[in-house]
Amino acid sequence: MSGPRGSGDDPARSDEPAPVCGAGCGCAVGNEFGERSARKDLKSYRKNGPPKTTSWLIDGLADGGVTGWTVLDIGAGVGAVHIGLMAAGAASALDVDGSPAYIAVARSEAQRVGRGADVRHETGDFVELASQLEPADLVALDRVVCCYPDMDALVRRSVALARRRYGLVYPRNAWWIRAAAGSLNAVSRLFRQRFRIWIHRTADVEAIVRAAGFVPRLDRATIFWQVVVYERT
Repeated sequence: MSGPRGSGDDPARSDEPAPVCGAGCGCAVGNEFGERSARKDLKSYRKNGPPKTTSWLIDGLADGGVTGWTVLDIGAGVGAVHIGLMAAGAASALDVDGSPAYIAVARSEAQRVGRGADVRHETGDFVELASQLEPADLVALDRVVCCYPDMDALVRRSVALARRRYGLVYPRNAWWIRAAAGSLNAVSRLFRQRFRIWIHRTADVEAIVRAAGFVPRLDRATIFWQVVVYERT
């Protein structure tokens, strides 16, 4: 996804154009992280299944039952989250991704597992498309917040579409993570790549979600990622 610059806490901000997403953040865009990255991620997914944090997100959203529910999967990548939730009982999903290459592999994977007719795919910037989308019972952003400079718009517009549960995987706001992100962003600038990692403040993300009427039901973390699933009160 791409979009206007926002108030994220990026350790390597500048006045250059807003970056597109990178493959490592699950919402790769355009040619820089296109078909090659998508094929590689699909091959890994088919061989190894979803990453641990993605599995936590799926389990946290599905816990308690999701039979017949709908899914909005933002920056869905190869489709691991919505495919996992449909396997748990969800009826249908909308995949919104800025990368045509990832939309293509997600569509092929949904067809491969027999759920192609149950998934609709939209290519574009979710923040720009949000007003055109229907609410869903479950909304997921797996490694998407780290890709987007305008966290406020992304979280505010996505949580507004969540009827029951809302789940995020995004980087922890720790000094060593900000330092690592700054180094990676510096390398990207050096090689004139548009990929950036954005580290947004956890308290800022949580404040928006809570203000929308949600409370945490799952909160887990690795050394880099935090996985938080919220439920509407």
